[in-house]
Amino acid sequence: MTTHPKNVIKYCPRCGCDTFSTVDEGRSFHCEECNFNFYLNNSAAVACLIFDQDGRLLLARRGVEPSLGKLDLPGGFVEPMESAEDAVIREIKEELNVSVVEMEYLISFPNEYVYSEFSVFTLDLAFICKIDSFKGIVAKDDAAAIEFVKPENIKMEDLCSGSMRSIIEYYKSIYLK
Repeated sequence: MTTHPKNVIKYCPRCGCDTFSTVDEGRSFHCEECNFNFYLNNSAAVACLIFDQDGRLLLARRGVEPSLGKLDLPGGFVEPMESAEDAVIREIKEELNVSVVEMEYLISFPNEYVYSEFSVFTLDLAFICKIDSFKGIVAKDDAAAIEFVKPENIKMEDLCSGSMRSIIEYYKSIYLK
């Protein structure tokens, strides 16, 4: 895969030398010049399951690449020094203009998020959330539109990533028996 960091990162971020090469099967890098070691770690991201009074799941239609036009769970990256819970609150306010009043951790799944021809490996943390009100909800930021769909009617091929499919499938296996 050409977007993997081992195929994209060519220079040491510490000294700029081109003797920066991968080790551990591409999981880390080492600079021969300054002896700097760089490890590829997952970036944390949050994904929120929000249901309306009819049990329909709120899905966002992506307004940006990657996966422009695909369905997604609202959420996003956890910022440096931010908790996952604070990221849930911030992302839902940014994307939907509503406030989270309750959240419960559900599960996590790994994902590969390709952005600008670069793979960012994420750990997507899923939360079941309740919001203050559906009044005033509007798609903003990365979301071009929102849709409400019964979980059993979601077409998995319409979702933007494997982790979003896994989160929804997991939810269905636990709550829709």
